[in-house]
Amino acid sequence: MSLTVTPTGSSCGAVATGIDLTESVSPEIVSELRSHWLEHKVLVFPRQNLSNDDLERVSAYFGELGDDPFFGHIEGHKHICAIQRNADETAPVFAEIFHSDWSFMKTPPAATALYGIKIPPSGGDTLFADQVAAYEQMPDELRARTEGLMAIHSAELGYAPDGVYGDSEENRQRSMKIVTSEKARDKQEHPLVITHRETGNKALFSSLAYIQGFVGMDKSESDALLIDLYNHQSKEEFVYRHKWEKGMLVIWDNRSVLHSATGGYDGYDRLLHRTTIWDTVI
Repeated sequence: MSLTVTPTGSSCGAVATGIDLTESVSPEIVSELRSHWLEHKVLVFPRQNLSNDDLERVSAYFGELGDDPFFGHIEGHKHICAIQRNADETAPVFAEIFHSDWSFMKTPPAATALYGIKIPPSGGDTLFADQVAAYEQMPDELRARTEGLMAIHSAELGYAPDGVYGDSEENRQRSMKIVTSEKARDKQEHPLVITHRETGNKALFSSLAYIQGFVGMDKSESDALLIDLYNHQSKEEFVYRHKWEKGMLVIWDNRSVLHSATGGYDGYDRLLHRTTIWDTVI
């Protein structure tokens, strides 16, 4: 085995080749993979032939597996959920706004792993926005407005019964198992700028999908700041556009990047399996 890691040329992301993840990986290689992942924030493993057991094992190299609070899991694997859309679905594409997974939790997950099983011939790219670079390149005026802010996160907009993925006729036709709940209305505060516990890098931890406002700031001011932040943190120079292939595994650092789904594959089935990897502290 000869591991080669090649940066994508974008602000984040690298492709790891020369490794077969269906085989057990030594602690030394795991340490090397984690080092590349922390550096590049998104690590891509093409041409893998992973079983569900393999996916759970490889995900565990990056941390303890966790549950997804508003997704159903696949049969026999409580840590794997299906990110699925059938060819005839008409509901809006899932997760088209930049976000960090489950940021509304007391301790948000460190990482997410996604493995391609059915991939359309075109469309369905995933966008990753480098939030370390976004923080480092913030305009002075915007930085001054964000100094010391605590953000109020909640899953209400998406996963409450009356949310975007709630109990509508359109959503009931989705093939993906989304489980809405009143628990989605819970609130959790996190710093707008976080310090990564493993790298020491500062990053923006902000998302229109989950942040409802900022502590001590009225709604109109909060909303205006969120829009300005979103416009900055999703700039093209921070974004890596990932094109999927069958058998491709991608693992990203939720503490360093935001991600967003894209459409463009109507009339085709799309299926990926996902695991969530917990952190210890934000």
